Parts: sequence; structure tokens; C-alpha cells
Amino acid sequence: MKYIVLALVLAAALGAGTVAAAPPVERLKLPPGFKIEVYADNIDKARSLALGDKGTVFVGTRSGGSVYALADSTRDGKADEVVTIAAGLNAPNGVAFREGALYVAEISRILRFDNIEARLRHPPKSVVVFDKLPRDSHHGWKFIAFGPDGWLYVPVGAPCNVCEVNPDMYAAIHRLKPDGSQFEVFARGIRNTVGFDWDPVSKELWFNDHGRDMMGDDLPSCELNHAPGPGMHFGFPYCHQGDTPDPEYGSKRKCSEFMPPALKQGGHVAPNGLRFYTGRMFPAEYRNRIFIAQHGSWNRSKKSGYRVMMVALKDDRKTVDKYDEFITGWVENEVAWGRPVDVLVMPDGSLLISDDTANAVYRVTYSK
Repeated sequence: MKYIVLALVLAAALGAGTVAAAPPVERLKLPPGFKIEVYADNIDKARSLALGDKGTVFVGTRSGGSVYALADSTRDGKADEVVTIAAGLNAPNGVAFREGALYVAEISRILRFDNIEARLRHPPKSVVVFDKLPRDSHHGWKFIAFGPDGWLYVPVGAPCNVCEVNPDMYAAIHRLKPDGSQFEVFARGIRNTVGFDWDPVSKELWFNDHGRDMMGDDLPSCELNHAPGPGMHFGFPYCHQGDTPDPEYGSKRKCSEFMPPALKQGGHVAPNGLRFYTGRMFPAEYRNRIFIAQHGSWNRSKKSGYRVMMVALKDDRKTVDKYDEFITGWVENEVAWGRPVDVLVMPDGSLLISDDTANAVYRVTYSK
């Protein structure tokens, strides 16, 4: 009962526009030696994270319409200032940083804010980099990131639960040059990815994909996928989780035609942010592991996800060796007080985690 009361109090505070209580991070469970603290709170609908050259953390939002900048000028592991650098945007979920500029993905276009870290309190007018993306709001919010090739990778989700759509635009990951030119498809058959990263060893792309709804509590599984090069198809809408034909479209193509997932993450766990750990603070065995923020199910009879997972790859860097829990505790007695969204490795080796329900960004550290 006390957990339910806590959730109701938090929800009421958020709905009324008042300052909510600090997220109860003491309820979260981590491996021995790890500690989690609030890096910044009262960040409305905090979603995707990006890091500037001067240490500024940029935060996108899906439903809040704003983009924030977090500054830790005292270097004490907590943001001492939260600055709104843009407002009134259309689901500015995706943020990426390159050569002093912040790139922001709305539903139908990509914006750029030049020399942003020097102008946080007086942000420059945005420049439209690309404005030919679909306007569909269903799975229209985007995660964006620059790849090792210098191109900006931009997904376009399926505008539905499951449907056949133009494969040259929807259910795909695209890439384009930083100036908005040479827009092209990189991979197809991806229902909705809002998290991806490149292996620092192989330089190959790994990405999450949300499984479709309305096939039961456990089917299909959400996926972790590996795309070592362009041109691959990962099955949507014909095949799910690599081995399960879609009830409506599965008769049109065989699962054997498509790239199977590297890992089945579980039904409806909704994996969002994904990053390889490249820091030095955590123990050596954590280096180059994948950290995944599972946002959590929305319509499962018993909640799944609501945690941060770890994936260790085998020496071939192509197959999964281990899949383990890293942080749990955002859901208690079927009541969720928080939902992790994205993860970000900081220069000191700590790990930031955003939460769009508790409206916070957390910082995870390790000490022997």
C-alpha cells in the first residue's frame, strides 16, 4: 500500500505542475560496489541523452516539447543548472552532438543549434537540416546518433502496431550527411527502434527493436539486433523475434529470409537507450558491455522491463554471451514509480540514466 500511495503522490504532483518529491533511488538494487544518485530532477519527461564537448548533458523529451541542457560546473557529480534551450517543439526526443552543434530530431525534421555550449542561456536560432521525414506521430519520435562513419543515423518507425508500409521510408534506420544530404536507407524491417550504438571494437551497429502488441503477454519478444553492414532486413512486419510469423502478414514471406535477433530481450520490455560502456570507472569486466534501458510494458497483465540490463558479447563481437540485470526496482507490487529511458557514459566513467516518469537523470558510480 505504501508504494501505491507513493506513486499516487508523485503522479499528482506532476499533474499539478508542482515540484515533485525526489525520486526514491534508495529503492533501486545494483550490484555490490555500485551507487546510484540523482544527477538532476524536475526535468519534465526526460528522454534521450547526448554529451557536449565541454561536458554539457543535453536532454530531449517526447511529450514535453522541450530540450534541456544540464551543467555540472562544480564537477561534484550533480547538475547545478538546468537550462531550457528549446521549447514548443514536436516531440524532440532525439539529441546528438557533433563539432560544437546540437542536432535535435522532431517527428518530421532534424534541427541544428550551432555553437550551443557557448550560448546555453541565449540559444541560437535553429537551422533546419532535413525536413522530409513523415509526419506520423505513431512511433514518430526518434533517437538519433552519429556513427563512426560521420553520418547521422535516423530511424523512422512503423506508423502502426503492425502493417505493410513503404519499406524505403518506414520501419527502417536511415542515415544522412551532417548537412542533410544523401539521405539513404541503412536497414529495413525494424518496427520501432529508439536506441542504438556502435561497438567500439568492431565499429558495427547494434540496436533495440520493440516487438508488436496484441499477441499475448510473452509474444513477440523485443529484440537486440546486430547490423554489421547496410542492406539487412530484420523481418517486420512478416516475422517477429526471428522465428514467429505474423498472424496477418507472415504467410507472405518466410522468417528464414530475414536477419534474426542477436538476443530476445523478453515480451514487451520496451528496450530504449543502448550504449556500450567505454569508461574506466567500472570493473574491467564491464568494459565494452552493452547497457540497455528497458522502459517497461504498457499493456501486459504483469509488468515486464522497468530495469537496466547488461549484455556481454563473446570474443567474436557478433554473438551474445551473457544477459543480466544491472539495476532493478523501478516497479514494486505492480506499481511503477519510474521508467528508465536512455543511458550515457560520462568522461569520468560514470553512467547517466534518464527517467521520463520520475522526471530525473540518475548517475551511477562504482567504488571498490
